Amino acid sequence: MTYCVGLRLNQGLVFMSDTRTNAGVDNFSTTKKMFTWELPGDRVITIMTAGNLATTQALISLLEERSKAPSDRNPTILEQPTMFQVARLVGATLKEVIQGGTMTGQVAGSGFKATVIVGGQIKGGEPTLFLVYPEGNFIEVTEDAPFFQIGEAKYGKPILVRAYEPDMSFEDTIKLLMVSFDSTIKANLSVGLPLDLQIYETDSLILDQQPRIEADDPYYQSISESWGDALREALMHLPSYKRT
Repeated sequence: MTYCVGLRLNQGLVFMSDTRTNAGVDNFSTTKKMFTWELPGDRVITIMTAGNLATTQALISLLEERSKAPSDRNPTILEQPTMFQVARLVGATLKEVIQGGTMTGQVAGSGFKATVIVGGQIKGGEPTLFLVYPEGNFIEVTEDAPFFQIGEAKYGKPILVRAYEPDMSFEDTIKLLMVSFDSTIKANLSVGLPLDLQIYETDSLILDQQPRIEADDPYYQSISESWGDALREALMHLPSYKRT
C-alpha cells in the first residue's frame, strides 16, 4: 500500500509521499512514488502514484521515455499547454498501461489498477492539482476540496480536514503533513518511512529542494512524540463521562 498527499495553498503546492511497498507481512521494501519533470521558467510537474507497482512503474517509464523522444503519435507532458492537458495525457497513458496488462486487457477494477496525483504549474496558468483515476478520468482540486490523498488515506485525513487553512505557511503545512503521515504509519504497517517531500512556490517555475525524511529524522521524531503527548493531554482535559 502507500500514502500520498498533494495540497494546494495560497502560496503554492506541497507534496508528500511514503516509500514503502510490500508483498506480504514479512517482505517490505522502499520504492520511490514521487516523480518530477522540470523546464525552468516554463513548467514544473509532479506525479505521485499509488496502486499496483508494475502499473505505476510502467506509467512513469512511458511518460519519461516519451518526454525524451516526442512524436506526433506520442505527445509528452513537457509539450502540453496547460496542466489540464497534462492530467488528460497522464490519464490516457494510465488507461493504456492498465488495458495492456494482459492479452485481453484489464478492467480498472482488476489487480492492475492505480491512482495518481498530478500537480504543478505551466507558465501562464495557475498551480493546481488533479486526481487521476484508473479509468483515465480525473478531477481538479477546488476551494472546497483543497487537497488529494491516494492510498491508505483514512487514518491521516481527520487532521487535514480539521487543521488545513489555505493561508498556511509552508512550514506549518509540513508540520500538518507530518502529523497526518505519523497517524497513518502508526495505524498501518503498509505505510512507512522514509518520506519524500516537495514544496513548490507559485510562479517560481523551478523545483525547490526535495528532501527525504528518514526514520531517524529528529524533526519527524519530535513531531511524532509531541503529537502523542498533546493528544493524551487533550483527552484528559475533556469532560469526563458521568454514569447515571
